[in-house]
Amino acid sequence: MTAPSGQATAPGIRRGGSAARLTAGWAQLRRPATLREHADRYGPLPQHGRGSRRHAGQLTDAIEQAGLTGRGGAGFPTATKIAAVAGRRGQAVVVANGMESEPASEKDQALLARAPHLVLDGAVLAAQAVRADVVHLCLSRSRPWQVAQLDSAVAERQAAGLDRVHIEVHQLPHHYVASEETALVHWLNGGDAKPLDTPPRPFERGVGRRPTLVDNVETLAHIALIARYGPDWFRQAGTAAAPGTMLATICGAVAGPGVYEVEVGTPVGDVLALAGASAAATAVLIGGYFGSWHDLDAVAGLPLARPQPPHTGPAPGAGVLAVLPAGACGLAETARVLGYLAAQSAGQCGPCMFGLPAIADDVAQLASGRPQGPVLDRLERRLGVVSGRGACRHPDGAARLAASALTAFAADARAHARRRPCQLAWRGRPAGPVLPIPRPDDGDGRWR
Repeated sequence: MTAPSGQATAPGIRRGGSAARLTAGWAQLRRPATLREHADRYGPLPQHGRGSRRHAGQLTDAIEQAGLTGRGGAGFPTATKIAAVAGRRGQAVVVANGMESEPASEKDQALLARAPHLVLDGAVLAAQAVRADVVHLCLSRSRPWQVAQLDSAVAERQAAGLDRVHIEVHQLPHHYVASEETALVHWLNGGDAKPLDTPPRPFERGVGRRPTLVDNVETLAHIALIARYGPDWFRQAGTAAAPGTMLATICGAVAGPGVYEVEVGTPVGDVLALAGASAAATAVLIGGYFGSWHDLDAVAGLPLARPQPPHTGPAPGAGVLAVLPAGACGLAETARVLGYLAAQSAGQCGPCMFGLPAIADDVAQLASGRPQGPVLDRLERRLGVVSGRGACRHPDGAARLAASALTAFAADARAHARRRPCQLAWRGRPAGPVLPIPRPDDGDGRWR
């Protein structure tokens, strides 16, 4: 494919659902692309939106025609978010979310470490589309090397006089809930990096009480490609209902763990085959720690995309696919994650302060095979109580994970609840821990 006049050749699609758009040149360079290398790879930054609402609207229209949805987990239509901010009064603000608080995910870190200017291009273009004068790039202070790399990239752009909007790089506390959009806004406004009750939403009144667009860094990188190559090119990958590509972190029982770029809607089995998933594995966690467990055979042929009627499939969430080794206990892995999520609560509401620790304890009892009382009945009741009751979505995500484990590992759960040997006991020596759990000292305990 040939790119528009004056631009580099558009990156394309490989066979088997893998892609090389965002990831073009990563294998060869293995470090952050300089501004010159970035321009050689993708061509110059398109000048959409300078000086008029009409030009700004052209980019929004292109994003809408492309069908781009958020790649941070929620999957909300990106053009709708941009239009909501652009339609408000007053000068807007753009927040680029590079926190990646999901422990099993590495996609945003990989993107920022290889193609920082693609993310910054998208952030600047988004700022032009909503008529913002500043971009706040939010990163975790637990990754000082990443902050240094992005500071360097921003300095390159400033030296080249490339951007008319101001870009600020921020280091936020590392907590699971600190990447939630209202937590980012609260921190940028001088508060703790804790989620806030809504409304108002950030698009209504966000940073400095101004209309604020909050987008994941991968989403912004896709904007930069759509602006260069157009919506028709973007739709050449993926499906009609779920176009484009996505970054996926594949880990666990695979030969080649890492970050892969795949077409949205590729069957789960084909995605896992790219990383050499173990033939003996029987379960996979899709979507990260707010995602859900699935029987591998049941989902292998389903598309990796947000379910849209009449089609069903596992929601990709944060783009994580963790394959459970044959010798690992899914209930034990879930108990470890739930314990972590309970400890990561902002402590602002009852479901987080009391509900999540109780659920985590119940699942830990179940995993141990020594439960106290009717643990399954207790879990069913508690999961129903916390869902939809929190000040943010933290309890909902934890409850979703727990409920999916009780379904995916139902036979083991029943055996554990009766203090009987589960299927794992008959398969030989169990495997060690699989899913990554950050050490308590990975964060400094501060929220500011």
